[in-house]
Amino acid sequence: MFALVDCNSFYCSCERVFQPHLEGQPVVVLSNNDGCVVTRTAEAKARGIAMGEVWHLARPELKIGVHAFSSNYTLYGDMSRRVMTTLRDFAQTLEIYSIDEAFLGFDAKTSWAPLGNTIRATVQRHTGIPVSVGFAPTKVLAKLANKLAKKPGPHTGVFVWPSDPAAATAVLATVPVADVWGIGQKLAARLAPFGVSTALALRDLDITTARRVLAVTGQRIVLELRGSSCLELEELAPAKKAICCARGFGVPLSTLDHLQEPLAVYVSRVAEKLRAQRLTAGFIQVFLETNPHGGGPQYSPGTGRALDMPTNYTADLATVAADLLRQIHRPGFQFRKVGVLVTDLHPETETQLSFDGPSPETVARRRTLMTTLDRLNATLGRGTLRLGSAGTADPVWKMRQAHLSPCYTTRWDALLTAHA
Repeated sequence: MFALVDCNSFYCSCERVFQPHLEGQPVVVLSNNDGCVVTRTAEAKARGIAMGEVWHLARPELKIGVHAFSSNYTLYGDMSRRVMTTLRDFAQTLEIYSIDEAFLGFDAKTSWAPLGNTIRATVQRHTGIPVSVGFAPTKVLAKLANKLAKKPGPHTGVFVWPSDPAAATAVLATVPVADVWGIGQKLAARLAPFGVSTALALRDLDITTARRVLAVTGQRIVLELRGSSCLELEELAPAKKAICCARGFGVPLSTLDHLQEPLAVYVSRVAEKLRAQRLTAGFIQVFLETNPHGGGPQYSPGTGRALDMPTNYTADLATVAADLLRQIHRPGFQFRKVGVLVTDLHPETETQLSFDGPSPETVARRRTLMTTLDRLNATLGRGTLRLGSAGTADPVWKMRQAHLSPCYTTRWDALLTAHA
């Protein structure tokens, strides 16, 4: 048996945990640079606020009484870790599917609805985050069960997939095929000529046709809808194939000197992620973007280079990235974003030595230096130690985050004060 536990309006719920007066109020969280709505509460949906709503263009009457927050991924990431830690106590196996979703696997039979209510109450008590739980014999059906658990009604909060075939058929008949996990609008359009508009029709689709139209993945979805489990839990996250860091600027940048500063910051972030996962990169790519909605001349180039030696040493990556930036930069353009992408990732223990590379003693010293840098930045705050080319801690190009909440759980100076 599988359970899918999904946090309700996760980013908004994180804000409500530390500002309980927002309970029952319309809340939205905005994308980087406070651009558009990326998540909203049911109260905000009732106001007519759509996902992707461009916030500075939204009608003024739409914003009245709405609490808007800038994305605070430091807070959301730490709250996610606390939710997942709580969930580990409930199941033999757990797959963290996303920042706010996890699959749980169960071998033994139990009373599923009471277990779901216990999971909800425990997560709420430990973290303050409300969750919905869907139980089913396959992962695809568990996704559907969770979606149904979010709807108002007698099963709100916990939905157990019906064991009675007639009842399961009746439920599938009410679900649009685009809502099936792995289908979406694009594949739904491909299925339309075959008369498949509901999850029930997809379940009953001929398996040969399903494979021809949707490939082997679609064939597995059909089998999962029939109750045959084809998708196992992935307890270990698959190895990353690339790491990217790209952010929009709070103000447009045009000169090479100005662009090198955020690039050095983003390269440092990528190198930190590589070291945290004990990986090295063999290829690095740098790209620039102008604003397609800005009205000025457009230029969005990118270029990359294979590294002589795979590395996660910040200074080496920053040197190559700065050279790539010089190759693609052209004066006369207002850039809104710079980014760095590293690929060809391998475990750092598998790095091939080279006669032209640094000596083992140098490699050891660099590793000690980076370990010290990462430890100090983790304990004293990111950016405490940084490259000189990364500039000041309060740059002019930093993202617009006019509505940023404190990092309540990861910064000592942001701890809440309790008055007795």
